[in-house]
Amino acid sequence: MPRPDLNLLLALDALLEEGSVIGAARRMHLSAPAMSRTLSRIREALGDPVFVQVGRKLMPTPKALALREQVRVAVEQASQVFASSAEIDLKSLDRRFSVRATDEFVSIHLGYLLDAMAREMPRAMLRFSPEEDDVDEEALRSGRIDLFISASRKLGPEIRVQSLFTTTFVGVARAHHPIFDEEITPERLTHWEHINVSRRGRAAGPVDAALEAQGLRRHVALVVPNPYTALFALLDSDLLLPLPRHLASTALAAGLHIRLFDLPIPLETVLLTQAWHPRLEGDPAHQWLRRTIHTLCNESQAQAAKRAKP
Repeated sequence: MPRPDLNLLLALDALLEEGSVIGAARRMHLSAPAMSRTLSRIREALGDPVFVQVGRKLMPTPKALALREQVRVAVEQASQVFASSAEIDLKSLDRRFSVRATDEFVSIHLGYLLDAMAREMPRAMLRFSPEEDDVDEEALRSGRIDLFISASRKLGPEIRVQSLFTTTFVGVARAHHPIFDEEITPERLTHWEHINVSRRGRAAGPVDAALEAQGLRRHVALVVPNPYTALFALLDSDLLLPLPRHLASTALAAGLHIRLFDLPIPLETVLLTQAWHPRLEGDPAHQWLRRTIHTLCNESQAQAAKRAKP
């Protein structure tokens, strides 16, 4: 079997990223006709059109979309081989990171992370991947995601995990909600309908388990995939919304007409972690990303503890 031309892999990566022959040619330092000839060779090697013309745009075929992450991972791993003996210049490094992260992290730390990237790794790009029905550790193993930031959970034994910060849940309601007229008890908490935030569409969570332990039950009237939809939904209603304290405090600071209250039920503290596959352990760019995220979270936690002191 003849050896594949690995230049075709680099060209396919450029085409998938740029979505045009001209853009890929510029990235590969080739002429447009030369890139068109390369695309013909890629089509022949894969036995697939790879791209089809739709109007003035090239649209990837289903096979090309299925190969996108595999191609990206292969190119980045090959790049690490040749860069391993030399010091990496982060400022000139073209790098894409696929990250799956909780809303708590995004709402609090994303702006600071982007500022740090603009200074230290300005040519890098973050691509946030939605939470899907696939297994998170499988997404890390396959390279579909490079970093997983979430509430601590059991992952595969080889997956590297680092603690970031802890948070607790609080209740959120519109500023003049009648729940604030009297003491907030577990019984009164169930008097009004609730919103549940779940990317996977789940209607039950830790709040339901804590209420059930006291012989109580709430009615979840609305399930939404993100907290931003939930926050705007409760502004003109009597719905109640349990949210992580960090996230709720960010919404309050943004000027939304809401009030926070301590939930009158025992809930465990939530630990947020970042996880990655060991193949990225020694990758300098990935190391920088993990270190920067860890530092940002530590600084935020320290500031929160300082504000909490009387």
